[in-house]
Amino acid sequence: MNFDTRKYVIISFFIITGLMYGIKLFYMQVVDVDTWKLEAQRIAEKRREITPPRAVVFDRNGNKVVENKTYYNLMMVEEEMIDFDTLAFGKLLGMTKNEVLDRIEAIKEGEGKYYNPHTKKKQTNYQRIRPYAFLKELTADEMSKIAPHLDRFHGFYEEVTSMRNYPYSSGANILGYLSEVNQREIDNDKFYKPAYKIGRAGIERFYEKEFRGKKGVKYIITSARQNTVGSFEDGKYDTTAVQAKGIVLGLDIDLQAYGEELMKNKKGCIVAIEPSTGEILAMVSAPSYDPNLLVGRKNINKYYPKLVGDLNKPLFPRPLASEYMPGSTFKLLQALIGMQEEVIYPNSGFPCNKSVVGCHNHASATSVTEAVKHSCNPYFYAVTRRIIQQGKKKSSFEDSHIGLNIWAKYMHSFGLGVKLKTDITGLRAGNIPDSKYYDHWRGKGQWKFSAIRSISIGQGEVQLTPLQLANVAAIMANRGWYYTPHFVKSIDGKGPHPEYLVKNRTMVDTKYFPYVVEGMRRCVHEPGGTAPMARIPDVVTCGKTGTVENFKLVNGRLIKKPNHSVFIAFAPMDNPKIAIAVFIENSGGGGGTWAAPTASLVIERYLKGEVKSKAKEKRIMDAKLSLWK
Repeated sequence: MNFDTRKYVIISFFIITGLMYGIKLFYMQVVDVDTWKLEAQRIAEKRREITPPRAVVFDRNGNKVVENKTYYNLMMVEEEMIDFDTLAFGKLLGMTKNEVLDRIEAIKEGEGKYYNPHTKKKQTNYQRIRPYAFLKELTADEMSKIAPHLDRFHGFYEEVTSMRNYPYSSGANILGYLSEVNQREIDNDKFYKPAYKIGRAGIERFYEKEFRGKKGVKYIITSARQNTVGSFEDGKYDTTAVQAKGIVLGLDIDLQAYGEELMKNKKGCIVAIEPSTGEILAMVSAPSYDPNLLVGRKNINKYYPKLVGDLNKPLFPRPLASEYMPGSTFKLLQALIGMQEEVIYPNSGFPCNKSVVGCHNHASATSVTEAVKHSCNPYFYAVTRRIIQQGKKKSSFEDSHIGLNIWAKYMHSFGLGVKLKTDITGLRAGNIPDSKYYDHWRGKGQWKFSAIRSISIGQGEVQLTPLQLANVAAIMANRGWYYTPHFVKSIDGKGPHPEYLVKNRTMVDTKYFPYVVEGMRRCVHEPGGTAPMARIPDVVTCGKTGTVENFKLVNGRLIKKPNHSVFIAFAPMDNPKIAIAVFIENSGGGGGTWAAPTASLVIERYLKGEVKSKAKEKRIMDAKLSLWK
């Protein structure tokens, strides 16, 4: 054989070999992909992933508000279940043979099916080589009765897990709860496997990745009968699971618990914020529930349907998702915008003309400060008309169109009509109507200020969430700026997310705030003010009441219901430590009747550590308002 012939033989050999490997690779990756995936997973299942407990949560004072308790899952791997004695296994667990078989079948059905594009058939997601939880959430006592006998039942082993525990029965609407992952979540994130838990609400959901920590891995050696016989290489390649660092909230859990006590037998909200940081001190949604009721599959199956079916909606996050008319608390913003737009001045006065809009009896206000103190409806009707109809166009319809959009931009700068980017899910934006809104509902060029005048006193189409209203109180405390309200104070000692360290400034100059703030002080502390029940000994409180008319559509008719009681405040007047909004539904009376004294008790408790106004406290604690019977 000459040289050229040998050369071609060698080249042909390499080409044929390459084609063979290429065809084999194509077959493995495209044609027979499922078989090789299964084999790869079979090898991978010799490594046991160790999931760490979720992060522990503390309040601002170092109190542990969320912790972990150890539980156990009894795991099974069907492929390893050699010579499985179902009768004996059932006796160990207190089950019949049929119940054992039914449980295995339920696990398989629970995994669901997927469409296999190669076989053109639906196939089960269940895999014999994968571990599944045969029994979940066993206590240490329950597991101690089972574990010593597991060596008789190949393919079964105990897995340490944990569940949440809440030392305080408060803050459920903030903390949230966990439940098992579904198949979509498993497919989307490799961290999760069947029976893993994931945050479903509150900060547990928002900070899911920060809560879950880092998995560890333990490699095992199995015998021919698939029994675990030891660690691979004496654990040389094992890694330790790392629990996520502690999370510290700005929440004051004692204040939260006190707020929930005050709101028992009532529907509504309390939201308290530290103005200097934007940290949420308390966020009460009433009625509430003990967060321990939704710990674990058994409790969720038992209590979740009851909570969902409760007519008083304890699962509904009122401070975040309820959109209420703010009533007279809204007048503070009208005054500020009016001064900034220079359509009024600090000493502008308007008569209390009840023929224009109804009002309670008081002297006509001769200044912005006096108007806030008396909460004069005709005064703020006149102010808002001047803001919206500034004479920029001859047509009052066109003029109102321009003016309303200017007004709406100011409101947006106060965080109204937009979603506050708070570190919790379930927020709504409320509603600040602009020209597009009224063009849609009334027709373009078919409306002017006289048709929308109810917005001047916080009624009509204006709607705010209680969180937004509390943030307005914080803005008043800061005289024109705010940090976005948030819950987490620190993660691993590194402070909150950067966006919560950015000052948000309103479109109103700081110089106008003192006139309104002084009116808030007089509202509480001077005769003729609307909130005398908000007074606290030795504390200068600045507040504003709101009384919200409450109509419900019943069988096509608007029915007048008891008014909502609203109050916002901050204290002390100088160097404020707390800003608050209280909203009590269907309570009747004005903002000064129920919401103002409730707010004052929370402020007093926070600033002084105790409440000395015992008669006021008893009145609020004993009140039963607005709940479905």
